[in-house]
Amino acid sequence: MKIGVSSYSFSRLVSSGAMSQLDVIAKAKEMGFDVIEFSAFTLPEGETPLSFAPKVKEECQRVGIEISNYTIAGDFIRGCGGNLEAEIERLKEEVKVAKILGCPGMRHDAAWGFPNDYKGVKSFDAILPRLAKGCRAITEYAADMGIKTMVENHGYFAQDSDRIERLVTAVDHPNFGVLIDIGNFLCVDEAPEKAVGRPMPYTFHVHAKDFHVKPGTGPDPGTGWFTSRGGNYLRGAVIGHGDVPIVQCLKIMKNNSYNGVLSIEFEGIEEPLTGISIGLANLRRYVAQVYGE
Repeated sequence: MKIGVSSYSFSRLVSSGAMSQLDVIAKAKEMGFDVIEFSAFTLPEGETPLSFAPKVKEECQRVGIEISNYTIAGDFIRGCGGNLEAEIERLKEEVKVAKILGCPGMRHDAAWGFPNDYKGVKSFDAILPRLAKGCRAITEYAADMGIKTMVENHGYFAQDSDRIERLVTAVDHPNFGVLIDIGNFLCVDEAPEKAVGRPMPYTFHVHAKDFHVKPGTGPDPGTGWFTSRGGNYLRGAVIGHGDVPIVQCLKIMKNNSYNGVLSIEFEGIEEPLTGISIGLANLRRYVAQVYGE
């Protein structure tokens, strides 16, 4: 199994100016990651994703690290002002970026919920045909470029394991699947060890993420915490320090014969390089324990 890291894990360092987007690549290699994935780009002035992608690829080749995935935003309900065809065309441009990077997969969002002035029925099932149409158009386009596409369990609206499964079933295309984030199920109050197995047969990529959890019946813990859909308190954690049953989830992955990339997405309040480094050491130990690697 290849252990990777999402560029999102370094986002605080990049946004503060302590590192550039390209610096992240060498740092990931130095820290011992097998692969890197990019959660969009923090673009230098004057750059576009299409113009910046060759520079990212060149730097990855220079330091000797593989690009495993490209992750970007999408919304087939509200994106491009609610124009579905325009949002599809916008995301096709992002597929071109993934092609330049030479990565095998691209994750895009499906939806983040309804606008307040939406006139139709505000249910997942009511909008599912529209989401499936968008996802299928993107994956058919990407398949011709040799790129698999996927959605992730995040964003509250299209996050539950059963909703993700229903979306994959509705798209019904072998090039379309799921990026499972094992921690993100907690955002919709699903126990990861119960939720991970449902979309695993359709999974192309996995994020390792940990959270500290406090019940919503208690007082607000303050800075660094956010609430789940059901009102429980969550805070990003170093892998192995939080409440996500990482080892149990790895066992479920192994039982489903998953042996693809497992990529750390760190969003804790700890200093990022320290948090990522500790998480990597813990994750490698857990993978060795479960997979025997």
